[in-house]
Amino acid sequence: MLIDRIRDLVREHYVFPDIAATIADSLDGFVVDETDEPAAAAALTAALQAVNGDGHLRVRYYAEPIEPDPDPGDFIAGLVREHGPGVTEVRRLPGNAGLLVVGPVIPTGEYAGPAISAALTLLKGASPLIIDLRGCLGGVPETVSMIVSHLTGDEPVHVQDLVRRDGGITQYWTVTYVSPKVDPGIPVYVLTSARTFSGGEELAYDLQALGRATVVGEQTGGGAHPREDFELTPHLQLHVPTARSVNAVTGTDWEGVGVTPDIPCAASDAIEVALRDAAAADTVGD
Repeated sequence: MLIDRIRDLVREHYVFPDIAATIADSLDGFVVDETDEPAAAAALTAALQAVNGDGHLRVRYYAEPIEPDPDPGDFIAGLVREHGPGVTEVRRLPGNAGLLVVGPVIPTGEYAGPAISAALTLLKGASPLIIDLRGCLGGVPETVSMIVSHLTGDEPVHVQDLVRRDGGITQYWTVTYVSPKVDPGIPVYVLTSARTFSGGEELAYDLQALGRATVVGEQTGGGAHPREDFELTPHLQLHVPTARSVNAVTGTDWEGVGVTPDIPCAASDAIEVALRDAAAADTVGD
């Protein structure tokens, strides 16, 4: 049965074994109409997230049949074809401020690296630099660290770790080879919304924790756990978080709480608020 399969996968793979057992037990007696897969996906997602609100734990319905064992490279290439290489917009604002809109997903470095480098080259000398993550819904940790590298010094910086259920750790550091480097004297603002999630949150959180950016906007969605995907039917897929993020500065992450803005405001007002704060800081500096 579908429910039994989901319970087994959650017990076996969810990042926190004790919570995995609680989530699996919560599905005891749960019934869905398996002939209506879109409705079943929505009901199962709500049930799975009811225990601890993990936004990465969900059942997703796909109208087209799911390709079994898809090649990760093909998957990323498809995301890039659909959404672009991670840079949506680059422009200079009045007063020489630079705007870099990142998202809606941050793909692997082979795609995002050239796009970020080109964008920052076009914005060279702009001040402040505003990184807009209000529509960024996810991304690859390696690429997030690469973006942070453009904004930090010449020495490698430990950004975060991914700690897997079995205790294994993958570390993420900035790299020294990226170009251009943003002048350390240029103030950086990061814009967030309630929709900002996962990899978009990580970029905001990392820059805030390193003291390299001021976060302006709304509390973000609160999804810090990377996931693995398991096919349930040709059209249903279970997403199970299998690791947790640990920021190298704070020792924790944004799971369940989101990134807290330094300057809270409505997402729609974030650019104006960031520009106003930068102008005020510049006046004080004079």
